[in-house]
Amino acid sequence: MPLPFASALLPLALLAPALAPVSVIEADFDPASAFVPPAAISYAEDLVPYGSHATVVTDRSTPGRTVLTLTVTGLAPGHEFPAHLHTGTCGAAPASSGPHYQNVVDPVQPSTDPAYANDRNELRLVLRTDDQGDGSATAEVDWQARPGQARSLVLHAGTPAGPHAAADRVGCIKLD
Repeated sequence: MPLPFASALLPLALLAPALAPVSVIEADFDPASAFVPPAAISYAEDLVPYGSHATVVTDRSTPGRTVLTLTVTGLAPGHEFPAHLHTGTCGAAPASSGPHYQNVVDPVQPSTDPAYANDRNELRLVLRTDDQGDGSATAEVDWQARPGQARSLVLHAGTPAGPHAAADRVGCIKLD
């Protein structure tokens, strides 16, 4: 007896799964020079020590909405890290992650126009760590990133930043 047409196509559907409504990425921060390319890179071991851990949960289960939660352990204690989606992937150089991901892209780069560079057009969160270096932060936006274009979540030095400028990229987590 021949298989129904729909069952014959099932293996093809498994080759190209749809974007999951909820994704979870877990990674330990390592140097960019690690033997195996790391899923999370530390560019400042004093703020993001090697071996510290990050979990990123991205919830796209509601159409037209994204909720992203970042949870960390082992980062610099009592510190505030601004974090943003970026368009590039994590690489050996902090700048590899490219500019901030914007739902509506500013035609002038780097983007400084408040009409584009704002918390409605960019997914931004502020991660605050406790005395142990653990913390969690959540951000919600009324849009979903274009597939393949929000490729990393970058932690910036923030304040107090010690030897680092507030905007320095101190950690990067690959999202794709």
